[in-house]
Amino acid sequence: MGVNQIVMVYDADAGLAGELRYVAGKLAGRHCGLCDITHGRLRRKRSFDELVCSLDVPIMVWHRNEQTEDIARFTAGRTPTVVAQLHDGSLVELLTAGDLDGCHGDVDRFAAVLDAALRERGG
Repeated sequence: MGVNQIVMVYDADAGLAGELRYVAGKLAGRHCGLCDITHGRLRRKRSFDELVCSLDVPIMVWHRNEQTEDIARFTAGRTPTVVAQLHDGSLVELLTAGDLDGCHGDVDRFAAVLDAALRERGG
């Protein structure tokens, strides 16, 4: 079954309050592996945007509070994560929080891990 779209969900909420909670958590030693991949110190990484543009499948990158209902139900309690929505509408987790942490914020490593997960799924 082919991949219709990829949804990446941060372990953070959008908006000013969400950003402040994220910064406070980061100062306390918590982090979001997906945030580390997609963002540098102040803004989104150009290399990540280039990766997104190079893929043959649509990519959605959402904060927890931006998810659709079906994605939120699927990802509940396991963000950050990368999920594939298949052509039949079903959802499968491609990358776990541990997989994302293993990329150590490196976009190229993330691209390789994502590519391997997609090939495994036939996407």
